[in-house]
Amino acid sequence: MSCCTPSRGAGPRPREDVPQGPPGLGADMLEIPGGVYQLGGDGPECIVADGEGPVRAVQVDSFLIDITTVTNRQFSGFVAQTGYVTDAEHFGWSFVFEGLLAPGTECLALPPGTTPWWRAVPGAHWRQPCGPAAGRLALPDHPVVHVSWHDACAFARWAGKRLPTEAQWEVAARGATVGQTFPWGEALEEGGRRHCNVWQGEFPHADRGADGFTGTTPALGFEANGYGLFNMLGNVWEWCADWWSVDWHRPASPATRLNPLGPQAGQAKVIRGGSWLCHASYCNRYRLSARTHNTPHSSTGHMGFRCVL
Repeated sequence: MSCCTPSRGAGPRPREDVPQGPPGLGADMLEIPGGVYQLGGDGPECIVADGEGPVRAVQVDSFLIDITTVTNRQFSGFVAQTGYVTDAEHFGWSFVFEGLLAPGTECLALPPGTTPWWRAVPGAHWRQPCGPAAGRLALPDHPVVHVSWHDACAFARWAGKRLPTEAQWEVAARGATVGQTFPWGEALEEGGRRHCNVWQGEFPHADRGADGFTGTTPALGFEANGYGLFNMLGNVWEWCADWWSVDWHRPASPATRLNPLGPQAGQAKVIRGGSWLCHASYCNRYRLSARTHNTPHSSTGHMGFRCVL
């Protein structure tokens, strides 16, 4: 799983007490109507070991969700008001994709099992996502990255919101479509037109950047889905509230079919949506039903989040 989500591999640290702000602080939000939705997947591209199936009818109450992932500008406002220190800053390093490193970047030994295109870079965090050698990047409208699940929860509390459940995330991502691979249809590209920010070229050595970017794109990039939400697929993985399990959701019960919250405990948290590093040759988890996970204190240059209310 390290190709998608390398893990820090260290235990969680005590968290600062972040005050809760007024409801709805931060990004614009849209309401997703309550109803019964078909979630999950069982097509030939679905990864059985990830627990994508079964396709199931799930009732979800109406909720509000951020139109975009939380941006660097929004996260900067949170830090300015609270003095919050992220996990990447606390631990002193974070995972950066090797293709984004500046010459002379210092790297630590990788944790066991991490694929070689990830590098553990001292000083990499949300303000300098490629590490100190690259300096601070002026990307105010891009999604904030190098944020752990703990960091995302802290921002959400400050904003008077919370992270979406996995069911809420998938309902929103589908954009009122049923059974499709992507919100726009079945093909990743249509007539050479790209709908989301995923790897373009030979992975992991050559990203053509045909959409004008290598790495993340602005949070308002590409077209919105049927609900008006941007970049639900590609760009950055998005943290969800649920603990990870490949089989908790399979039995039909009120807990799994009515506003499901996921398992009560676990070792890792769900992330959804894929990222700019996904490619069909190695990781095609940029589909609506695709799912994976990471430990709550881990941070990378391709994981972000959005909030619900």
